[in-house]
Amino acid sequence: MQLSRREFSRLLGLAGAAGILPGCISLGRANEDLYQVPNSGDVRLLHMTDTHAQLMPVYFREPTVNLGFGAAYGRPPHLVNDALLNYFGIDAHSQLAHAYTALDFTNAAQIYGRVGGFAHLKTLIDLMRGEFGANKTLLLDGGDTWQGSGTALWTRGRDMVDACNLLGVDVMTGHWEFTYNDAEIRDNIAAFNGDFIAQNVKVKEDALFDGAEAWDEFSGHAFQPYVIKELGGRRVAVVGQAFPYTPIANPQRFIPDWTFGINPLDLQELVDQIRSTEKPDAVVLLSHNGMDVDLKLAADVTGIDAILGGHTHDGIPAPIEVQNAAGMTLVTNAGSNGKFLGVLDLKFGASGIDSYQYRLLPVFSDYLRADPTMSQLITDIRQPYLAQLQRPLAKSDDLLYRRGNFNGTFDQVICDALRAVNDSQISLSPGFRWGTTILPGQTITMENVLDQTCITYPETYTRMMSGADLKLILEDVADNLFNADPYYQQGGDMVRLGGMDYRIDPTASMGKRIDDMRLDNGTPIDASKEYKVSGWATVGSQSEGEPIWDTVATYLQDQQTIALKKINTPELRNVPSNPGLA
Repeated sequence: MQLSRREFSRLLGLAGAAGILPGCISLGRANEDLYQVPNSGDVRLLHMTDTHAQLMPVYFREPTVNLGFGAAYGRPPHLVNDALLNYFGIDAHSQLAHAYTALDFTNAAQIYGRVGGFAHLKTLIDLMRGEFGANKTLLLDGGDTWQGSGTALWTRGRDMVDACNLLGVDVMTGHWEFTYNDAEIRDNIAAFNGDFIAQNVKVKEDALFDGAEAWDEFSGHAFQPYVIKELGGRRVAVVGQAFPYTPIANPQRFIPDWTFGINPLDLQELVDQIRSTEKPDAVVLLSHNGMDVDLKLAADVTGIDAILGGHTHDGIPAPIEVQNAAGMTLVTNAGSNGKFLGVLDLKFGASGIDSYQYRLLPVFSDYLRADPTMSQLITDIRQPYLAQLQRPLAKSDDLLYRRGNFNGTFDQVICDALRAVNDSQISLSPGFRWGTTILPGQTITMENVLDQTCITYPETYTRMMSGADLKLILEDVADNLFNADPYYQQGGDMVRLGGMDYRIDPTASMGKRIDDMRLDNGTPIDASKEYKVSGWATVGSQSEGEPIWDTVATYLQDQQTIALKKINTPELRNVPSNPGLA
């Protein structure tokens, strides 16, 4: 069903009359106007990314720490709260401020409700398609779609393939998709109605020699590198860029035959070839690089009109215009967890794109009716697992969230659980960016735990580590996060810690960022001494411990109520007035 603007407005009015819209009285026409996007171009590109298998509406708090240095200082995405609102000219008391920042999050979340949910996302997508013209509209998915929930894990991502087919996704690329094994990935791609593209994923030569499957044996591409789409008489080329550091950030043992990388020279060659042979009206890169990498890539590679990016979960209200040797490239990033839908309208002139209009629309679930067909599909997907998903574990007295450069409060719960259940001095948890938010007073269910932990390598470990080893881990991750060259930033945030504090200077060089490491009781960490450490999600060989969700569930049931006494957030040096720090 394609919704017209008139029909959409009528539904909003009915919802308001029924008391469905909690902010309707104070906001008036703002609810309706939020989703009124003028039709201003020849083609419309809809962009979603990093939904992390969240079929249901969720709460999701944006970061209050997203530090940028050097060229990234004071530039999106390294702006939070007031700094972000001031940069983009957004009213601090609007529903957009709640969508893009963590300001007064708990109170604002109670006013505006949950975000995302595929049934509500479909309603918005149908509106954006129907009003503009379905034959001129393309829906692009930036990846991290098949991972992040219990049902995605148990169905090996097939629940999300089915949901995306119903949503009408035309083209996608990937990252966490590659944490299933290669046979499962190819089965899901075969079931997907759209095109799965990735110019930077190739089959190793020895694997090709042994008969490994490739999309093109001559070029070595594991998947189709790009696709041409005809939209209202215009030709749009969409090039895929999967997460370049997948075999480093995630276990290579699941996909041993494939190589990844940023590959800017290969990308330039491909774009030149597309421009020469396909004669497209526009070239778009569907990227899972992360925004800092995309900004550098836009300056290095010419001939790309727009980069629709993902991976770093940055909800950026407007594109960044990047100048390069041959012109200008737009760079966007569309948030995560189904919270946003990017809408890019392109208008063509005699020599290419003449103008553009972009909106990053928050998906406020209470303000968008649930599509009944998608709702039924989601009900059918969840029904076999409902009892397990809804199992209550504890109540939270605190706001529990993950997103940010350092420990979030739910990260702390995971770290505290590892220490308590394994009787460890210190715990380590990966700096994942996905994971939904729990409001104070909310019951923590097994589904909430799975939303934070659900991966295909969830096994825990407990082992002895020296103080020197702990410092090496922290230094390595810090260099990944704060390296001055975005091409060396391999994704994720700082490793989360339990039972231990430290000081960090993000501006220092490799090996010199971390010092003053101490146990919770204030005892300095001795480089030569060994400590009992628990953790999970080993990228190398598989660990032998129980899945992390079992550890966290045990801890939550023992606690009954979660009221955090301490958060192991590091002391920061040389970050005065950084607009990426609230």
